[in-house]
Amino acid sequence: MRKNARLLTASLAALGLFAAACGGDDGGSTSSEAPVSSDAPAADGFIAGIAFDTGGRGDGTFNDSAAAGGECAAEATGAEIKELEANVDEDRKANLELLVEGGAKVIVGVGFMFTDPMTEIAAANPDVSFGIVDAVVEADNVSSLVFAEHEGSFLVGAAAALKSESGTIGFIGGQEIDLIKKFEAGYTAGAKYINPDIVVEVQYLGPAGDNSAWGNVDGAKEIAAGWYAAGADIIYTAAGGSGAGTIQAAIEADAWAIGVDSDQYLTSGDPEAQKHILTSMLKRVDVAVCETIKAVAGGDTSGGFKTFDLSNDGVGYATSGGYVDDIAAQLDEIKAKIVAGEIEVPTAP
Repeated sequence: MRKNARLLTASLAALGLFAAACGGDDGGSTSSEAPVSSDAPAADGFIAGIAFDTGGRGDGTFNDSAAAGGECAAEATGAEIKELEANVDEDRKANLELLVEGGAKVIVGVGFMFTDPMTEIAAANPDVSFGIVDAVVEADNVSSLVFAEHEGSFLVGAAAALKSESGTIGFIGGQEIDLIKKFEAGYTAGAKYINPDIVVEVQYLGPAGDNSAWGNVDGAKEIAAGWYAAGADIIYTAAGGSGAGTIQAAIEADAWAIGVDSDQYLTSGDPEAQKHILTSMLKRVDVAVCETIKAVAGGDTSGGFKTFDLSNDGVGYATSGGYVDDIAAQLDEIKAKIVAGEIEVPTAP
C-alpha cells in the first residue's frame, strides 16, 4: 500500500533558510543574488500549492530550495502555502489533484517527472495556474521554469580546477539523462577551460527512470571514496539527496565536495561537513517558485517559457565558508564572458 502523501502548511519559521539562499551568507556572492520583483499582495484567502518530488523537504538541495521559494511568496503576499510530497510515481498526479481540490490558485510541480500529470491536470483545470520546474508543458496556464545548469556548473568546474592540487576531480550524476548531463558538460568544460589537462572522472548512479538515483547516499559515498583514495581531491555531485554521500566521503578523506542546487554549506547544518564543502552550484529554484506564486497572486496568470541563467542570476555559485574568496574575481570574470557570449558553454558532454 502506498505511503500517504503528507499535506503541510509552510512555516514562516524557516525564512532564515530563504534569506541565506538569496545570498545572505557571509560575504555573499554577486553570483548568487537574483533580482526579485516587487511584492504583490494576494487576495484574502489566496492559496498556493507546491508539489514536491521524492525527498521533499529536508533533501538539502532541490526540494528545499523550492520550499524556501514558497516561504518567500508567503511572506511577500500573505498567501497560504500547501505542500505535498511524492513518495511513489502515482503520487504526482494525485497530489496535483489534491492541491486543486484544496483551493490552490497556483501550483508548482518541482521536477520534470511532473510533466505528464501536469499536462493532464492543467488541461482539466484551465482556471488554475501551474508552474513546472525543469520541464516544458505547452499550455496557456502553465509556466515552464527552466535553468541554465550548464552555465552555473561551468563556474564550479572552473573553481574545482583552480583549487585542485592533484589534477584529478570528479562528477557524480543521478539518473543518466540529458538534464543531468548538462551539469556534467558545464562542469567538465569549466574545469578544462582552466586546465586542459585536468582529469575529470564521471559516473552516474542510475539509468533514466531509476528514481533511487536521487537518494542513493551509500552509492555516491562508495564512488566518491574510491575516487578520493585514487587521488581525486574535489567531487561535484548532481544527484539530489545522494550528494550527502559525497560529502560524507569528503569528510573521511579530508577532501572537497561541491554542492548543488542549494547552498549546501548552509543547508548541511554540520560544522564538520562545512569544512569540506568548497562551494555549491546555485540553481535558483527558490526564486522561480517565489516569482511564479507572486505573479499569480498579483493577477498575472500568463504562462509561458521562463529561463533562469547567469544573465539574471538564476544560477551561480556559493561563497559560504570563504573557500573560494581568493578566486572569486576570476570566477566573476568568467561569468561576465559567458553572459557576453565570449564563452559558449556546452549543454551535452
